[in-house]
Amino acid sequence: MVIAGAGFGGLTCARGLKGAPVDVTLVDRNNYHLFTPLLYQVASALLDPGEIARPVRELIRPLGNVGFRQAEVTGVDLDHRVVKTDRGELPYDYLVLATGSQSDFFGNASLARHAYGLKLLDEGLALRNRVLSRVEETQWITDPEQRKMMLTFAIVGAGPTGVEMAGALSELIRHVLKKDYPSLDLSEVRVILLEAADSVLGTFTPSLRAAAQRSLEKKGVEVRLNAKVAEVTDDSIRLAGGEKIMAGTVVWTAGVRASDVGAMLGVGRGRQMRVPVLPTLQLPGHPVVFVIGDLAGAAVDGAPLPMLIPVAMQEARRVAATISDMARNGGATAFLYKDPGTMATIGRNSAVAQLGRVRLSGFLGWVFWLTVHLVNVVSFRSRILVLINWAWDYLFYDRPIRLILRASQDRPDDSGAS
Repeated sequence: MVIAGAGFGGLTCARGLKGAPVDVTLVDRNNYHLFTPLLYQVASALLDPGEIARPVRELIRPLGNVGFRQAEVTGVDLDHRVVKTDRGELPYDYLVLATGSQSDFFGNASLARHAYGLKLLDEGLALRNRVLSRVEETQWITDPEQRKMMLTFAIVGAGPTGVEMAGALSELIRHVLKKDYPSLDLSEVRVILLEAADSVLGTFTPSLRAAAQRSLEKKGVEVRLNAKVAEVTDDSIRLAGGEKIMAGTVVWTAGVRASDVGAMLGVGRGRQMRVPVLPTLQLPGHPVVFVIGDLAGAAVDGAPLPMLIPVAMQEARRVAATISDMARNGGATAFLYKDPGTMATIGRNSAVAQLGRVRLSGFLGWVFWLTVHLVNVVSFRSRILVLINWAWDYLFYDRPIRLILRASQDRPDDSGAS
């Protein structure tokens, strides 16, 4: 069988099939699994990429019936049961599509061209380079208006990722970079969080939304609500109401849609380009094909499930059990989602958590957020390194990964010359 995607859904499904009477091929365009909840900490110079990403082959090593192929999925032939990739074809008896989601700019070409996404590891590194480079470049700028533009960072979208990025970025500049750049005038620095709706963290309760906004503002973040972005240029943002904000860096966290693999199936897609599935997570008309995670348009009582990691992991476990049963001549079982709650951190000593009837904010929410994320980091080595970096930052107000890195795109000289 084939599992397309080595994210939380794909990797969890592969682990769930350990010992099952199937040989599994896990395929992904990257050779690593990324712990995406902490990607913003790579972008804000707190964590190194190796602390939130581990090689897939290392993670599947204990699974005797799972192998890995690095390739980009380019098509799916449902009739002949073949996954097409840029490296060749992979036949399957069972197929699990877990290729996740990508940034959705809603057809706005200016956003796609000028805004920085925060979904992929290379996007996190690019954003880190951008922030550090902008501060560095201002040391040469004598025009205060130009400096203000270069030191204005706008995050569009006040969901958990946007809120976390805004808080972390403000703390990076005010607590860490200010020490590196004594001449940095904090009055020229702006971190702006733009949200088209009338509150931050729209899926949380009103009390937690208000607590999050207060915490952001205490950290120096300007929160602008009912602020829909119409256009982005190299040095500005124009809001739908006509207001223009001079900003040298724009981060887009306001929308995601399912990966383009859904378009390769030749079936209709729903909201956010997600693929409709049966209650068993099977693709209608194709009982050996399953769709999970952000790609799947699974619903409960007609309402689509959120594009969250717990959903993907629970779906993956259910599908792994179903495939094990089917391989032993059993049948498919419907998926039932259990909501574990949701949370977001605003930075040092501040987070919000919504866990059923339990509501946590401030320091208690922050401790809970730290504990949950530390436990779920992908490997023991990563947990130790993340904990050390978190402790170092907490005790000394220092971000250890303040490197501006640019990988060369040129091939090495093959001529033999030295």
